[in-house]
Amino acid sequence: MSTCFVIQGFGKKTDYTDGRILDLDASYAVIKDAIESAGLQAIRADEIQHSAVIDVPMYEMLLNADVVVADLSTYNVNAAYELGVRYALRPRTTIVVAEEGFKNPFDIGHIAIRRYKHLGEDIGAKEAVRFKNELKAAIAEILASNRADSPVYTFLPGLIPPELAVAKNAPPPPQARGGIPAPEVLDQADAVDDLLAAAPEPVATPKAMLDEALARINPPPGQPSDFDGARGLLLKVLQQRPNDPFVLQQLVVATYKSKQPDPQNALLEARRIMEKSLNPASTNDPETLGLWGAIHKRLWDINANPTDLNAAVDGYERGFSLRRDWYNGINYAFLLDVRAVEWLKAGNRDEGIADSVLARRIRNEVGRLAQAAAEDKEADPQKRFWAIATLWEAALGRGDTAETARWEQAAQALAVPQWMQDSRLEQGRKLQAVQQAFATLSAG
Repeated sequence: MSTCFVIQGFGKKTDYTDGRILDLDASYAVIKDAIESAGLQAIRADEIQHSAVIDVPMYEMLLNADVVVADLSTYNVNAAYELGVRYALRPRTTIVVAEEGFKNPFDIGHIAIRRYKHLGEDIGAKEAVRFKNELKAAIAEILASNRADSPVYTFLPGLIPPELAVAKNAPPPPQARGGIPAPEVLDQADAVDDLLAAAPEPVATPKAMLDEALARINPPPGQPSDFDGARGLLLKVLQQRPNDPFVLQQLVVATYKSKQPDPQNALLEARRIMEKSLNPASTNDPETLGLWGAIHKRLWDINANPTDLNAAVDGYERGFSLRRDWYNGINYAFLLDVRAVEWLKAGNRDEGIADSVLARRIRNEVGRLAQAAAEDKEADPQKRFWAIATLWEAALGRGDTAETARWEQAAQALAVPQWMQDSRLEQGRKLQAVQQAFATLSAG
């Protein structure tokens, strides 16, 4: 079967030009569907089984794949590099795609780029069908055409594509009379069969291990999470993808949620991973900043150390400023209220009032941001639940009893695991306790 190599990042990646996070695995699902509908086998780098570094099979695919689809979304440097290698090796059968927010750098301004629209978590059903059909047609077109699509061979028309010397000069296999393999070839084939029979099971691909780890972190309703098992799988994935921020972020989640050997040390280890590999002090990745805030929020709950509280506020504030999302926003508002109480305890009334007022303003904005997701009845129920829970908490924090009751009813109407409802209600109790403490201190 003909092969199509997909050049693309893995998992969730941040577009640093606008702070959006795109799930490239969702993009790949649509791309793979289009490729298979065109009659080719789709292969992405994290699906290649290998026991050493990925470089050799990756370069082999760039040279030998019948078609290459390169997705440049989120300005992935590795994808751009691999596309350049493909253009240098093969004059034709390369297709470039990108999410609609991608802005063409000058050097690829003249290259045809097929666009698709991403919603962040996934691609809408209508858009998925449209893009699948467009990409399928493009694959059929370039396979039927003899036209160069590589700018290297377009602007250097006399250039001759390279060939592997071994493949070009290798002697033909020995043949017996009548085209039947000679006895020594049959002996070699038998030996290969014996070796294959005795060989160990193929090494799991990074994608397979990552998918399993994510399934352990977020199992189906009714099944417990296995954070420690997920952590072990993620460490194996990092051996082959050591600088992948998505894998590192998932490792951070699995580490602190495992609570091993105890909650505090699990949080400290997660923080150490972030400091070593994700640069929380200077990053502009909202996902990383949200994790930084979550770790320090939990450390504050354990130790009540003001340094942790300020770090949590900083993480959520920076994440919210970059993405304008309701997850970072609602946590930022809550921690502002917590810090407002601490200011009043320290006798600094002005700073306390300032944080309390800012928290209210953030909740107003969060309410606008989460509205569409909460009202999308076709969305995944659990994702919709968190949007509704956010609106409920925002209304509760503003003291809007009518809106609180409205979103309470909406949250209760969704069939989600009970722990999600319990988490929402526990957060509400914490918020009310913090705001009551503020009211008592400010009146004193």
